[in-house]
Amino acid sequence: MSITSGLRGPHLTRRLLQLYAGLALYGASAALLVRGGLGLEPWGVLHQGLAELTGLTMGVVSIIVGAVVLLLWIPIRQRPGLGTVSNVFVVGIAMDAALALVPEGHGLGVRIPLLIAGIVLNGVATGLYIAARFGPGPRDGLMTGLHRLTGRSVRLVRTGIEVAVVVTGFVLGGSVGIGTVAYALAIGPLAQLFLRVFAIPAADNGSTVVATGSPEQAILRR
Repeated sequence: MSITSGLRGPHLTRRLLQLYAGLALYGASAALLVRGGLGLEPWGVLHQGLAELTGLTMGVVSIIVGAVVLLLWIPIRQRPGLGTVSNVFVVGIAMDAALALVPEGHGLGVRIPLLIAGIVLNGVATGLYIAARFGPGPRDGLMTGLHRLTGRSVRLVRTGIEVAVVVTGFVLGGSVGIGTVAYALAIGPLAQLFLRVFAIPAADNGSTVVATGSPEQAILRR
């Protein structure tokens, strides 16, 4: 199945708009969490740690990590969609752009609103790009692929991967804090809410399918 096989159907324009708006907002939400300074989402901890180690920007690190994870799809026989490949680049570019525009927060009166805005915006972004049905991001696809191959629950696979990336990122200098915990507790319900808000009728059955086990499971089953 080709990456462009989902590019058909009566809702194509809306789906494309949702995809790229969602990915751009996802990158912006990650930048808000960075500027809030109260702890990042699991993969963000790893990206920040690697950025500290290499001197690269977090957006560039996100692109590199996404590409490496996408290569891991080959042995587990996952098939990328347009959204998968777009995720690798758009999120990182949007993150660096937002980091250049948003100053670092000083004081809890600024940091807490940045944290809340980042988490809520991340939920909105997740609902937008997943509901567009162009395939999950590289990290979510890795989780669903391992779930399919191992027979372990999505919850267990996701938890194992995210614990590993958080610990690795923290050791490298990534930020873990109350924001990390708040994100873990809030993102499931928020993503579920916004998936319903931005749902698109599935009349166009040409959307790309990338794995046994839906990307929604990788996000929502915690």
